[in-house]
Amino acid sequence: MISVLLATYNWPQALSLCLQALKQQTDNDFEIVICDDGSKEDTKKLIEKFQLNYPVNIYHLWQEDLGFRKTLILNKGIHTAKGDYLVFLDGDCIPQPDFIAQHRKLSEKNHVVTGSRILSTESLTKKLCDSGQWSSKLLGATALIWGFKGLINKWLALFIKLPNHPMRLYKEFEWRRIKGCNMACWKSDALEIGGFDETLIGWGHEDADFIYRLQSQGVIRKSGAWATEVIHLWHKIANKETAERNAAIVRAKILAKSN
Repeated sequence: MISVLLATYNWPQALSLCLQALKQQTDNDFEIVICDDGSKEDTKKLIEKFQLNYPVNIYHLWQEDLGFRKTLILNKGIHTAKGDYLVFLDGDCIPQPDFIAQHRKLSEKNHVVTGSRILSTESLTKKLCDSGQWSSKLLGATALIWGFKGLINKWLALFIKLPNHPMRLYKEFEWRRIKGCNMACWKSDALEIGGFDETLIGWGHEDADFIYRLQSQGVIRKSGAWATEVIHLWHKIANKETAERNAAIVRAKILAKSN
């Protein structure tokens, strides 16, 4: 079974769209573990409402809001997950209806998949959140309109799905195209490296560190582009100072490994 580790923090409108999209998946052999980094009561109430009528199990993990501690709550999610394959998704991302199915197709022992995202504009994000409704059936025709109007930065990947192929494999670690909002690995591999590095506090690069350490243990990275794209809702960029600090920590690990 697949466990979707869904990270969220104080944006119930976006989380609602994400949960609606997951409810409309073509493959329902999965569970959802919501990894909540200290959201307020409105997020809890939203989750409880979805739990009442949902095709798969939803579990809600919550920790006190003591600043950006995504690594800590994700590690709790890894240990809680009942599935042997983990798909990491952020609550500000809307998956396509075949998101789970595509990740299952790409899953392979001793491999980690780094997925891709489609960026939405501020105006489109506001429109979607204000409506509060998501329909995967209307995505095809609507995506064309969004693309022509420049409301999303790319749209072909919503219609063209490339199969599993050796060309998806990375020969060595590359920092680029690692998106923690969309990636997947085996639970056993995540546990083998001790999960996410909890010393990486604040926004930025905990995903690159996670992938680097997996690859250092011999896990092969595979691209999930042109198969697993999610629509990433617009939001303001987080504190770049923490990102720079975390990046320095990851670079130090890479340098120590190479010496």
